[in-house]
Amino acid sequence: MLKKFTPVFNISAGFILLLVIIGILWPESLETTTADVQAFISNKFGWYYLIVVTLFVLVCLVFLISPLGRIRLGKSGEKPEFTRPTWIAMLFSAGMGIGLVFWGTAEPISHYAISSPTGETGTDQAIKDAMRFTFFHWGIHAWAIYGIVALVLAYFNFRHGRKGLISATLHPIIGEKAAEGNLGKIIDILAVIATVIGVATTLGFGAVQINGGLSYLFDIPINIVVQFIIIAIVTVLFMISAWSGLGKGIKILSNANMIIALLLFGFVFIVGPTLFQLNLFTTSLGTYLQNLPAMSFRLAPLNEEARGWINGWTVFYWAWWIAWSPFVGIFIARVSRGRSIREFVFTVLIIPSVIGFLWFATFGGTAISLEHNGIDSLSSLATEESLFGVLANFPFSIIASLVAITLISTFFITSADSGTYVLGMMTSDGSQHPGMTIKLIWGCLLSAIALALLYTGGLQALENTMIIAALPFSIIMLLMTISFVKAIYKEGRELGVGRFNPPKKKS
Repeated sequence: MLKKFTPVFNISAGFILLLVIIGILWPESLETTTADVQAFISNKFGWYYLIVVTLFVLVCLVFLISPLGRIRLGKSGEKPEFTRPTWIAMLFSAGMGIGLVFWGTAEPISHYAISSPTGETGTDQAIKDAMRFTFFHWGIHAWAIYGIVALVLAYFNFRHGRKGLISATLHPIIGEKAAEGNLGKIIDILAVIATVIGVATTLGFGAVQINGGLSYLFDIPINIVVQFIIIAIVTVLFMISAWSGLGKGIKILSNANMIIALLLFGFVFIVGPTLFQLNLFTTSLGTYLQNLPAMSFRLAPLNEEARGWINGWTVFYWAWWIAWSPFVGIFIARVSRGRSIREFVFTVLIIPSVIGFLWFATFGGTAISLEHNGIDSLSSLATEESLFGVLANFPFSIIASLVAITLISTFFITSADSGTYVLGMMTSDGSQHPGMTIKLIWGCLLSAIALALLYTGGLQALENTMIIAALPFSIIMLLMTISFVKAIYKEGRELGVGRFNPPKKKS
């Protein structure tokens, strides 16, 4: 049976299965070990995360304005497979979905009332700081991480006919033999493990928030048994979606996600403090752009409390996006075939960022307004109950909360469905159409690792494991970026694009 599977699948699936077994048999040991390693990485490599992620932003911006941006992610004249609205819906659903719903109210209210990035909670300045740093964590930096992986993969896969594997993007710097050999397999295994941890973390967040919503509405207890039932039900649903394929299941669900999200967004925008939301969005966007360089390199070496906040939020987010980047990157690359590099970079970096900013200004702004005016003490709620606490202050709150639970569930299914497809690709030698058996196996393993980490130590265990998984893959991302820059500038010289001289004609 195992002969049907590649070595990358056998080794990475075996490692994930081992991690699940350890989490079940020795949960306390796993929690302690991951916490210690996570603390070491955050303290010793925080500077590295900030610099490397900012580097990815700069590289993306260079290709946004460079003449090389005219180069197409595919053969010359090739048209995109999906319409632009569907394309945006698919990349957004895969890239941010559950996270936006989970943190939409929880992060701004935490920065405002619990732990401010500047140390001042409950003040007018704390409101501005809360939104500015929320925009920072969910804006251009996050999408640059996804974008650079997707850009490199799409370029080598669709323009040069390389396999849809991380290792296949490194041949310009490590050579064909190494990329196809054991070194390439090690690189792909690291990418698979990072992907599984990143997706499992998000599935864990989704299960916990669905549990929190059911608890807030119907007094259903928040525990691992309920979360197991939630994950089991959603696993069956995303297996059905995965069975229907990329062009049906994920496409339909992605469009449904955007419609449901728009309905929930419109409801909170209309019944909430609309003018405050608009004013907050505008001023936060300005302060975000104004302070972007300073925030990008803020590490607070002389302030232990501020450094702890940075480790717990900024470093955590950068690690989360990096751990998710092979999954989201491969998926975005797959649905972006035929786009120009310039169109790709602009759409992937700017449009989802602005949508996210509007979401946080609406949901987070409403939460802060309620707390600031003494209407409700939302900061006392558990993170997973924050959204439902906000909705409880408005008419039709039960209906709105049920819509929110539906949205979380559809995002959950889309993320898991996309994850099984991408993992199937990565462990089927880059096949664009991985077999159903391998997708079903990865679906079960994703659910199992999410449950194992929740059982081990809840959300904190998810976060710890993800930060650990992100570190080795960030190095691979650096190599991918160098490889891409080397290859595309070489092609630019051959094509005579931009400042490069056109190739000489043979006499």
